[in-house]
Amino acid sequence: MAKYFEVTVTVQHEVDGGKGGTKIKKVRESYLVDAMTVTEAEARVVKEFESAGVSLEYEVSAARESKILQVIA
Repeated sequence: MAKYFEVTVTVQHEVDGGKGGTKIKKVRESYLVDAMTVTEAEARVVKEFESAGVSLEYEVSAARESKILQVIA
């Protein structure tokens, strides 16, 4: 039986702050991960970010088991 985890990642985006400067905006993004443990779910998200070449600052801020039982495609 598959287990799903909700992993929240805080990503820092640079946005135009007006007056010729830039401002850092923190955005929370949620990912649903098929994994056996919380640690595996976090590792999969980090691996995905690294393999995608994400150059933004990010941090896995939360990971918890999801109440989702099944994904129907």
